Amino acid sequence: MAGHSQFKNIMHRKGKQDAVRSKIFGKLAREITVAAKQGVPDPSMNAKLRLAIQNARAENMPRDNIDRAIKKALGADADNYEDVRYEGYGPGGVAVIVETLTDNRNRTGGAVRAAFTKFGGALGETGSVSFSFDHVGEIVYPASAGSADAVLEAAIEAGADDVQSDDESHVVICGFEAMGEVSKALEATLGQATSVKAVWRPQNTVPVDEEKAQSIMKMVAMLEDDDDVQNVYSNFDISEEVLAKLTAA
Repeated sequence: MAGHSQFKNIMHRKGKQDAVRSKIFGKLAREITVAAKQGVPDPSMNAKLRLAIQNARAENMPRDNIDRAIKKALGADADNYEDVRYEGYGPGGVAVIVETLTDNRNRTGGAVRAAFTKFGGALGETGSVSFSFDHVGEIVYPASAGSADAVLEAAIEAGADDVQSDDESHVVICGFEAMGEVSKALEATLGQATSVKAVWRPQNTVPVDEEKAQSIMKMVAMLEDDDDVQNVYSNFDISEEVLAKLTAA
């Protein structure tokens, strides 16, 4: 998930997370509302809602915000959101997947298309690029959860496929269908994860130079600034040298 991870890394280093916290909370609240409306408003009986709340807490979302999002799903006037995925090619020919939760397809589709067009990209049909990605479960633990070897052993026992560890975290990868079962098994061994969610991981990455990287970053930022957009994934790969320049800019 090179493109997605590197974009988040740059935004974190530039200290922009605080500036967009309210927007992040808004997106998380929408996920909670949709999960509660699709099932029951009790996280102990609704796995999707439980995961949405867990991810909200990982972002330090206040309890009151979480409760309001759940109550909103119970109201007669609750918005009817639907999952819509957009796919296409961005600057440098990189593949891009945009996941949205929307109550107005025309509005969301127009905004996503505008972002692709502005930066020289092209929006395609659903399935036009996702074939080159794997839809998998991603379970994240802080580095303090254990040593790389200990987490790897726990992940193997839980039925996961891979673990990527660094100084800050352990990222456990598993099959999409097995995500609930694997996360439950890991929780029994390692405790509660920082986040549990489905992601799109590119099967291969596309190297991009500084100019293309800047355009891609601007396009992703424009997409993620849209309230309807939940996640953006891409297969671009930035070298350490270019990454350092972008971070310092």
